[in-house]
Amino acid sequence: MAGSPTARRRRLSIELKKLRETSGFTCAQVGEALDWSGSKVNRMETGSGRVQPSDIDALCRFYSTSDELREFLKSLARQAKTRGWWQVHGAGVPEWFNIYIGLEQDASTLRQYQCELLPGLMQIEGYARELHTTGAHMSAQDIDRAVRVRMERQTMLTRDDAPDAWFIVNEGALRNVIGDRALMRIQLERLLESAELPAVTLQVLPFDSGTCPATGSFTMLGFPAPEDPDLVYRDGITDAVYLEGEHHVREYTRAFDGLRAAALSPQRSVQLIKSVLKDFTG
Repeated sequence: MAGSPTARRRRLSIELKKLRETSGFTCAQVGEALDWSGSKVNRMETGSGRVQPSDIDALCRFYSTSDELREFLKSLARQAKTRGWWQVHGAGVPEWFNIYIGLEQDASTLRQYQCELLPGLMQIEGYARELHTTGAHMSAQDIDRAVRVRMERQTMLTRDDAPDAWFIVNEGALRNVIGDRALMRIQLERLLESAELPAVTLQVLPFDSGTCPATGSFTMLGFPAPEDPDLVYRDGITDAVYLEGEHHVREYTRAFDGLRAAALSPQRSVQLIKSVLKDFTG
């Protein structure tokens, strides 16, 4: 079973929806039978509402499940209420990003394309702080919290069970000066160090790569359990989009494969990063 509260909540939602669809009922029909609203059933299946163990009891009686499945679902519901380590930082991490971190912590594969900025999992503290400070309406305390969370997230790449992480970075992200040139020199050195990690593959998409099948940054997460489908994550200034449908995952996988083919090899990517680093050193 996936370890983070977010992943448990997602798994619970998937299992509840599967039970209903297998039984042939709509959310409205289930709600009417249990004297609930159909929207309550829908919230349980989308992970947007808390599910109590008593709710699981009622649903399992209605669906006539086994005792073992009922206890498994109740366990998921209880564990989904716990707080992840990243959730103690308050407003430093917005709720919509809390969800992503919880899923990221349990991913077995990570595929990410960055077109303007360097990957968060490879950023130094100074780079991350500049990003949170510029244009963000956050208190100094919340900025400290947000940066601390980003630094703690990076440990996932050095864990014994680190996800298979593949990053593609546009050349513009290497040359875009965040902070000042001295900061960028240290940041690019960190990027080269990250590229050497066993779990990491890093490619650079050069300026002369031509037309590429992507219009913005995105991340794809895969999970070890076959019951947990892959998802695509895209974020904005105030919210994020999570795409789980097979069509979305297939199209983004195709786009990532196209970017991977157009990008430099990992070896040539390192050479380009070193070349850009010299520009900041000189």
